[in-house]
Amino acid sequence: MATFLYKLGRAAFRRGRLVALIWVALLALAGVGAATASTATSSSFSIPGTEAQRAFDLLEQRFPGGNAQGATARVVFQAPAGQTMKDPANKAEVEKTVADLKAGSDQIAQVTDPYAAQAISRDGRVAYVSVSYKVSGMELSDATRDALKESGAQARDHGLTVEIGGDALQSIPETGAGEVVGVVIAGIVLVITFGSLVAAGLPLLTAIIGVGIGVSTITALANVLDLGSTTSTLAMMIGLAVGIDYALFIVSRYRAELAEGRAKEEAAGRAVGTAGSAVVFAGLTVVIALVGLAVVNIPMLTKMGFAAAGTVVIAVLIALTLIPALLGFAGDKIVGRKQRKAAAAAAEKTAAEKAAPRQAGAEKNGKANAGTRWARFVIRRPLIVMLVGVLGLGAIAVPAASLEMGLPDDGVKPTSTSERRAYDLLSEGFGPGFNGPLLVVVDGSKGAADQAVSAIKHLDGVAAVTPPTPNKAGDTAMITVIPKDRPSSAATEQLVHDIRGATGDNVLVTGQTAMNIDFSQKMNDALLPYLALVVGLAFLLLMVVFRSVLVPLKAALGFLLSVVAALGAVVAVFQWGWLGSVFGVEQTGPIMSMMPIFMVGVVFGLAMDYEVFLVTRMREAYVHGARPGQAIVTGFQHGARVVTAAAVIMIAVFSGFIGSSEQMVKMIGFGLAVAVLFDAFVVRMAIVPAVLALLGHKAWWLPKWLGRVLPNVDVEGEGLAAADAPAAAGPADPAGPAEKELVKA
Repeated sequence: MATFLYKLGRAAFRRGRLVALIWVALLALAGVGAATASTATSSSFSIPGTEAQRAFDLLEQRFPGGNAQGATARVVFQAPAGQTMKDPANKAEVEKTVADLKAGSDQIAQVTDPYAAQAISRDGRVAYVSVSYKVSGMELSDATRDALKESGAQARDHGLTVEIGGDALQSIPETGAGEVVGVVIAGIVLVITFGSLVAAGLPLLTAIIGVGIGVSTITALANVLDLGSTTSTLAMMIGLAVGIDYALFIVSRYRAELAEGRAKEEAAGRAVGTAGSAVVFAGLTVVIALVGLAVVNIPMLTKMGFAAAGTVVIAVLIALTLIPALLGFAGDKIVGRKQRKAAAAAAEKTAAEKAAPRQAGAEKNGKANAGTRWARFVIRRPLIVMLVGVLGLGAIAVPAASLEMGLPDDGVKPTSTSERRAYDLLSEGFGPGFNGPLLVVVDGSKGAADQAVSAIKHLDGVAAVTPPTPNKAGDTAMITVIPKDRPSSAATEQLVHDIRGATGDNVLVTGQTAMNIDFSQKMNDALLPYLALVVGLAFLLLMVVFRSVLVPLKAALGFLLSVVAALGAVVAVFQWGWLGSVFGVEQTGPIMSMMPIFMVGVVFGLAMDYEVFLVTRMREAYVHGARPGQAIVTGFQHGARVVTAAAVIMIAVFSGFIGSSEQMVKMIGFGLAVAVLFDAFVVRMAIVPAVLALLGHKAWWLPKWLGRVLPNVDVEGEGLAAADAPAAAGPADPAGPAEKELVKA
């Protein structure tokens, strides 16, 4: 593989204008497709195999035109102190609001009058108007959503409190200042890392081009493939992360090759042949993690995973072709002035010096950087470093044992939002369970429905049960059950299970609350199979890359440790409320059910990026003759700075989402940021070198029979080094005097 990529890198460098033109043309083509495509809506959400989904499907068959999955809203009114909603003046304002809502949009299916529906609290101070729509919340037009937001404005002017809640107000969070700040920080980190504006700009430019092509293509095909508007958000996040990482590693390797005195085209070829090989396999691990979402068997997640995986593939192709092409345009400006002088001096090395193993020369002639000093410290005290890292992450992971999963509702939104205030008013006026009614569907006659009502009324946790509402054929009925507790509580979840257990197979429980419960259960059931698939396939892939059994095993176990620790931090902050005020958490509650599996997929890809880029350099040094300890030092000397920069960039990008007012987005940003922090700086930078130092030569052990079976992909560029070395050159001792004292093989 290294030889093929070496030729590809040189070809792209020589034909830079053609390569750049092709990518610009692809970007323009994708942009035109996105601009001419119809506006994306929400993808059709379904959870195959769950009772809640079967109930929805039955409703669509037996209640045609009912649109059970359409958006809903509640306009909640509260009378001033000393007044009630039945007062003539207040009643007139509510009736005017109802009339305005009915005339406000052709997307409205029904608006209920609270006085006709008896939707008034016992004390008479709170009333609500129910609004149902023909389409889902993400398909509502801006005009419809604006009309809803403006409803009740006149009632407010007359002294009534008016708040609006429901999924009709949901929208995709837009990119805000936090995300922009993250990208700016990424640029600053790149400038500090490379010391050159040109070198810093290349990863950002190519990542933006890759994300632009990927997201534009998703936008163009959104309605055709039913991708939904949320798909592009995931693709943008992942594409930006890996795009910067991959370009960063290739540019860094190119500069290292120049520093050794190679010609520019040769340096580009070798950078793509070595670092590019690592990029290919790192990209494959990310693709495996994203495509593996199909295991969950939720169509929306499967499509999101495949679309994001496509963006990762684009990022890999750009790193292998567009980066070397742009390196040709950059010329000498790819390095700073100091580095140019160093490269000129390196070009004057003798042929004999060039023939010596590169890792030895780099260690002897190069100054000991921070990565080198840290590696030497770790291999002096590997057991202490490993124990501190493992025990530290283990302590942070303890809260994960108390993980409770669910989906957020309006009750976890900030009190500054109208949705949260409407939620609180309804809880105050009608009870906390009123915000999460259960819809019970009875597949049978009126007698069967009456029996179901009788059985449900006697269950603990039931506040109220409405009479059955039959369809025209009389073979199906709907029953609304109001729980005593809030929608996301354990008591409400137990009530759903109790209803299902107390009634027959012809009685199905659905509604938003039941749907959330079934969704959380499905995600929980899929977590272990997903982990087994992703980690198992990646283990086999890394075994091919490193030609070792213990190195991939160590990589997988380290990843699991960092993910569990990150989940522990998420539980401590968002479920327990520790440091909640620091991160703007106003209301604690269950962890979003998608969070664990989403974190596993995204963080696994990034973690394996750091593992591949750092350890392949160690492997490269080892196969070229370095002893185990020297290989660790060499890997850190060349890779620690770049891996650190990549991790800081990702932490900055993900941290930008913590400032969001949306609890779900805030949780995702926090979880991904701390996961990258733990994995990059504790697992990859401390535990990994400590374990390798303890294992010594055994770390690279591979049974002979397995070595014959596994393909030799030559990720470390051994074939390129062999072509460089004179035939008569004898073996050189790659370990310097200092390293011999540190590590005795």
